[in-house]
Amino acid sequence: MPLHLSYAADLPQGASTVFVLPAGTKELPADLTDLPEAARQYVHEQLVADAKLITVNHFSHQHYFVVAATKPTPHLAVEELRKSGHHLHGLVKAAKLQELYIRDLTAEGTGALPLAEGIYLTAYQFEGYRTDEKSLAPASLTRVVLTGSTVSAEQVQELEGLLLGVCLARDLVNEPLNKLNATQFAERMAAAGDEAGYRTEILDMMHIEALRMGGLLAVNLGSPEPPTFTIMEWKPENARNTKPYVLVGKGVVFDTGGLSLKPTPGSMDLMKCDMAGGAAVTGVLYALAKNQIPVHVIGLVPATDNRPGGNAFVPGDVLTMYNGLTVEVLNTDAEGRLLLADALAFARKYNPEMVVDIATLTGAAARAIGKEGIVAMGTAGEERLHQLKQAGHRVHERVVEFPLWDEYAEHIKSDIADIANLGKVDAGAISAGKFLERFIDDYPWVHLDIAGPAFLTAPDSYRGKGGTGTTVRLLYDFLKSQA
Repeated sequence: MPLHLSYAADLPQGASTVFVLPAGTKELPADLTDLPEAARQYVHEQLVADAKLITVNHFSHQHYFVVAATKPTPHLAVEELRKSGHHLHGLVKAAKLQELYIRDLTAEGTGALPLAEGIYLTAYQFEGYRTDEKSLAPASLTRVVLTGSTVSAEQVQELEGLLLGVCLARDLVNEPLNKLNATQFAERMAAAGDEAGYRTEILDMMHIEALRMGGLLAVNLGSPEPPTFTIMEWKPENARNTKPYVLVGKGVVFDTGGLSLKPTPGSMDLMKCDMAGGAAVTGVLYALAKNQIPVHVIGLVPATDNRPGGNAFVPGDVLTMYNGLTVEVLNTDAEGRLLLADALAFARKYNPEMVVDIATLTGAAARAIGKEGIVAMGTAGEERLHQLKQAGHRVHERVVEFPLWDEYAEHIKSDIADIANLGKVDAGAISAGKFLERFIDDYPWVHLDIAGPAFLTAPDSYRGKGGTGTTVRLLYDFLKSQA
């Protein structure tokens, strides 16, 4: 069960509590009346020694003191509080606390929410399929309560709705293929819509063939399972945009590389995460609907697995895509762009305000900036890209813009088709973006390559291990600011 966030106006006497103190604090406020003098003196000494996380064990309850950090920007200071939430969760878990209160004593009142965010995301566990009781370690912490006048019940409720969307995306990414094929993925997206309040339509093989989505159909040829194309729509009556924002998520539920087979171990064994873009779109729609954000958003997720079996497509094939363009296949492991291309062309029917696609698209993006950032490129213009980057700084899912110069079109030229699905050795992330650019119409578009941060093989603070749900918080923040 996920951790529950709630709000209370007052702090009960004797409750296990974490106090967020202003940066540079050396003295405790006088109104902390339930702290004995000896404990107060201990905390004072720790503060003078520049400790950032202090614990006082009262046996019946715990007091923790987190000192806000001094950073070059407010966004980095907030990120440090999220990380403090991660460290604090370890102490709370060791103390086997079931309930924890947070009281923010900073002058700005900006400490409680990010601290709770770090605790919540650290507490996430993928339940998985373990049956051995010894391997199961249910968390004791079930409730975090934010108190005081620096935060409101509405803010707490919104944060929980957003974080539920992140955890939903993480769950989907962490599912293995035999529990989440393309059909099951579509059903999970529809179930999330039923719970949160957005509408879902699932296009099956017959509909996809009728639409002549040549990219999605080609990638699916080697699979024993049919493809799906899921359309999610959140359209509240009070939506402030007349034209919808469209999110397109890559939904390759497993990628063997097809006949251009990936090596294993070290590559193929991680490829259940290749639908992280589609999972992120689901998480964003869920959070927007759960929190009743007044913005009209449509999510498109083409889904299949990519296998070398049956009548699998081969290098040298020429595909005719949804918009009529022909593509020469040079590598069947460059399959994600084929699914996305059909969906990006399909997005034109909505006359969108803006389209954002999210995909674990290229190892080149991961090699360029690692797990620390998201590669972006597109045609949306400086103002929108700046807004997206600012949202990235606010939630610490930072965006790095790559160019889409005209010269890169040379990288995907084909001798026998309109374009090839693979570029040169250099600029692999950009040539993938340049490929996608051929399938957009006259709408503003941004491509987000999340190959680096989507799935982590080792724990990384509150982002954890496995699926991270990256871009859910980023796009939620961005879309909310547009509303």
